[in-house]
Amino acid sequence: MKRTWIPVVVVVALLVLILGGVIGYRWLGQYIPTREQADMAGELNLSGEETAIFYNNELMEPRAIARDGQIYLPIDWVNERLNEKFYWDDVEKMLVYTLPDAVVYADKRTVGNSGAPMLLAEEDGVYLSVGVVSNYTDICSQIFSDGGYNRIYIDDLWDEETIGFADGKTDVRVLGGIKSPVMTTVGKGAGFRILDAMEEWSKVRTENGYIGYVQNRHITGITQESRTSSFVEPEYSNISLEQRVCLVWHQIFDERDNEKLETLIADTSGVNVIAPTWFMLTDNDGHYKSYADPEYVARAHEMGMQVWAVLDNFNKGEDVNSEILFSQTSVRRALIASLMEDVMACGIDGINLDIESISPEARPHYVQFIRELSVDCRKNGIILSVDNYVPSDYTANYNRAEQGRVADYVIIMGYDEHYAGGEAGSVASLPYVERGIQRTLDEVPAGKVINAVPFYTRVWTEKNGQTTSSALGLAAAADWVEENQVELFWQEELGQYYGELRSEDSVSQIWLEDERSLELKMQLIDQYELAGVGCWKLGLESEDIWNVVKVND
Repeated sequence: MKRTWIPVVVVVALLVLILGGVIGYRWLGQYIPTREQADMAGELNLSGEETAIFYNNELMEPRAIARDGQIYLPIDWVNERLNEKFYWDDVEKMLVYTLPDAVVYADKRTVGNSGAPMLLAEEDGVYLSVGVVSNYTDICSQIFSDGGYNRIYIDDLWDEETIGFADGKTDVRVLGGIKSPVMTTVGKGAGFRILDAMEEWSKVRTENGYIGYVQNRHITGITQESRTSSFVEPEYSNISLEQRVCLVWHQIFDERDNEKLETLIADTSGVNVIAPTWFMLTDNDGHYKSYADPEYVARAHEMGMQVWAVLDNFNKGEDVNSEILFSQTSVRRALIASLMEDVMACGIDGINLDIESISPEARPHYVQFIRELSVDCRKNGIILSVDNYVPSDYTANYNRAEQGRVADYVIIMGYDEHYAGGEAGSVASLPYVERGIQRTLDEVPAGKVINAVPFYTRVWTEKNGQTTSSALGLAAAADWVEENQVELFWQEELGQYYGELRSEDSVSQIWLEDERSLELKMQLIDQYELAGVGCWKLGLESEDIWNVVKVND
């Protein structure tokens, strides 16, 4: 009876040993690295032909396609991230790429040097082979397929990199921490790019195509390495006048208006470019009404002026839908061919595009038209200029940056701050004009930018709760002020005179454009060293306006 306690003690001791062993194992376990292998295909949610895209070491949401030994990238992602010049014609199922001196075409039957298709037209969109993208884009790409999943690394940054090497056999883990699953194991001397160095762990990119984490104590030989690109960017040659531009638009309503050139230009001074509104789009098949006249061109040349003929989509464009018109490659080609034929036949020096109200849907198609037109203009020595609204969220569709690359001049229509049907106000206040110049210069070199000024103003009348306006040329506006004995007050902030006329049932207001206000706008053109000035339009100016609307080389 005295020894009955012995089994109890033994049991308790065993329990203590077991508990201590469990606690000890758990305590030691926190210091034992896991050997669990990461399921990378599962981590990236990839299946079948899907391929992960890492762009500048960041995993992208879109997926590429691996097929027949080739990797294909989604064209929308390529345009957004790498190179916006890959244009897909979804109507005629054609890829178009524009170089400075040529236009390249391909479709799903076109094969590359490997014999594989250059593009895939899938239900969810179009995909371009990496080879095609690399041919025209300053990128470096690496493709990996080990580990049971496909991935492509694309880099277009050429900054100095931090490089390190493994001091021995080293695990690369999904996250920082020894309990994180192992992505891959590299041998001694294996190199990797150090993307983010932290206190104990560093985020690295391995030579075998993994981005994960390595303990700093396993990294040795850290150094800086420069990267260089062998890609040669296409060079766009541009045509420009040997002097600053002083352009005036000549609005043409019919052939008889061509005969008014000498009369209208007689009292001007310093004009070296005249832009008649000769080509007016009429439908979605690229047809246009033309008032082009070779004799007009010859007379303008005799007076020392170049002729830049205007193509617009509104004077006779009631049936023109820019999205439909410019989205068809065959229509764009036919339109450009017809334009160039007329331009060359008449001896015209330049084409001035005045395509307005471009919607977000029409944006890529209109920009592609400008690219393609620029090729023919460049080949034939024709100056290409493009008219633009003052930059705003509404006008972002015009892609001024691309215009600045491919066109010779980008023209700001620095007016219509307040327009018919809107609220009363200045047509072109000085702050409005300056903002337009500044925002355009964010995207376009100053040597290509022309700021256009208005030769008109508006009289706004509020009556019975409604506001209407009428546009008056500079001379007519001055007459209106004088005839109605309107007292004018200089608005320093706006850079123009303001006046109003009151009656029993109405109020009329005018923000006057005159010699003083236009001189301030010309000073902005000089201050920002722009390529010149444009004037809308010939015949609306007062005689004295040419004392200030002039450019100095």
